[in-house]
Amino acid sequence: MSNQRYPEEFKIEAVRQVTERGHSVAEVSSRLGTTTHSLYAWIKKYGPQAEENQLKSSDQTEIKRLQKELKRVTEERDILKKAAAYFANNPE
Repeated sequence: MSNQRYPEEFKIEAVRQVTERGHSVAEVSSRLGTTTHSLYAWIKKYGPQAEENQLKSSDQTEIKRLQKELKRVTEERDILKKAAAYFANNPE
């Protein structure tokens, strides 16, 4: 397994060879000396649907953030309910 880093221009050109010129992923990856896994990741990042994938990713991040906040607020509400019930039953 190689930890070689490729410049962004290299990745974009590799994606173009697959998306615009019609070469197969296996062919391009073997010719360039990369893995097919890397090339598929580059296609997802730099390909024609990259903006759509990025929007989905940002939407998923926002959904996770909102779910976390909802859980926290729900827990706070439950604690306040218990405190209100306690003080209603034990006036001092």
